[in-house]
Amino acid sequence: MIPDPGDAVEALIQRCLQGDQLAWEQIVRQYWRKVFNVAYKFVGKHDQAEDLTQDIFLKIFKSLHTFDRRANFQTWLISISRNLCIDHYRSVRKERETIDRDVDANELSPLSHDPGPVAALEQQDRVQLLKEAMSSLPETLRTAVLMRDIQELSYQEIADSLRLPEGTVKSRINRGRTELARQIRKLRGDDFGPSRATLKRTGAN
Repeated sequence: MIPDPGDAVEALIQRCLQGDQLAWEQIVRQYWRKVFNVAYKFVGKHDQAEDLTQDIFLKIFKSLHTFDRRANFQTWLISISRNLCIDHYRSVRKERETIDRDVDANELSPLSHDPGPVAALEQQDRVQLLKEAMSSLPETLRTAVLMRDIQELSYQEIADSLRLPEGTVKSRINRGRTELARQIRKLRGDDFGPSRATLKRTGAN
């Protein structure tokens, strides 16, 4: 008699709920590609899809006790994956809208009621420059910088929201700010000199 695949999954779930880490790793291996495919359809980039897939499995693990054993596990898992991807999409879209709103308010407000065409053009250039520089950051760094510098959240609030150690959050913010400044210089055409890494490799002082 061929064993029912559903019984095998049921056994894995039961072992997971009892704290068996190996059982959870087996579930992840078995369903990783299916969840990754869902995530990739939403973000369109391999590295971002991998990060999102990891987040999804973390949330699935925390919700495993809510799974109705009478239902199909794969159907449940894919449904949760899609819902979390939709939440992620909405969150990213909200961040972009926040950038547009806050940057426009800060950068485009004229110093006089009737700015000249040159001044208005310069203000628009600064806004566009900042947006382009922000968009070039990796999503992990961009999110950390946005939450700290735009949404003005505390390090602890960001750490809780992203489920990361506070030290990791601070590191991402610092790296994000450094990279943002570098991208702005690059877009302005100021970044012509050798980098510190290049200087170290060549032995220059």
